[in-house]
Amino acid sequence: MTTITILGSGKVAHQLILKILEQDKLCLQQIYARNPSKVNHLVNNNIITSDFNQLKPADIFIIAVSDDAIAEVSNQITIPNQLVVHTSGTTPIDRLSKHERRGVFYMLQTFSLDKEVDFSEIPYCLEATTKEDFAIMEHLALQFSERVYNINSQQRKSLHLAAVFVNNFTNHLYALGEDICKENEVPFEILKPLILETADKINYLSPKEAQTGPAIRGDQSTINKHLLLLQDANKKQLYELLTKSIQNR
Repeated sequence: MTTITILGSGKVAHQLILKILEQDKLCLQQIYARNPSKVNHLVNNNIITSDFNQLKPADIFIIAVSDDAIAEVSNQITIPNQLVVHTSGTTPIDRLSKHERRGVFYMLQTFSLDKEVDFSEIPYCLEATTKEDFAIMEHLALQFSERVYNINSQQRKSLHLAAVFVNNFTNHLYALGEDICKENEVPFEILKPLILETADKINYLSPKEAQTGPAIRGDQSTINKHLLLLQDANKKQLYELLTKSIQNR
C-alpha cells in the first residue's frame, strides 16, 4: 500500500485528500496544514498536523500549495530520503532541490472546493529524477486514471500556458458575454447550449476547423454592427484584437 502525505489545505489538496480516501491501495498518512480547521472536517484530527517536526516518513510527500510557497514548504521537510513532489504547472522540478528524490505530480484540471472532479478524466503530467521514483508516481496516478504522461518541466510550462488560453481566458470571455446579456436584460442561460456545443466540437474537429463566426467569414458588415453596439472601450478593443487574430490565422 502506498503511503501519502499531503502538504496543503487549498483546492488541489482538498480534492486529492478526498480521492485518496476512496482508494483501497492508498493510505493517507498525514496532512500538513497551517490552518487545520480547513481540513479537519475531511479526516480524523490525529493525522493532521501544523508542525513540520511531527511529519512521519511516507512513500510520497505531495506539496499542494501556492507556487510561491513550494520552496519554503519543501525546505521544512527534513526526513531524509523521501520522495517529495509538487503539483504546480509552472514551477520547475529544481524548486525542490533540497531533496535528492523529487518530482512533479501535475494534474491538468481546474479545481473548486465545492465541486467534485472526475479524477479519471484528468491528465496526470509526471516528472521525476529517477525511473524508480517515476514508477511510484505513475502507480499513484494510475489509481485515478489511465491518462498519465511523462512531461518535463519545459513541456509542463508550455502546457500551463496553453491551459490559460483555453480555460482562464475562455472563462473570462464567458464573463464578458454575461455582462452584455445583463446590460440588455437577456438571460445568459440562452448561450449555454452554444457554449457546450462549441466545446464538444474539439472532440472530433481541430479548433481551427471548428472556427465559425463573422471574423472567419470576413463578414465586415456584422463586425461593424457589433463594434457599434459595444460601448465599453475594453470590450471593443478585445473584440477587434480577437477578430484580427482569427483572420490572421
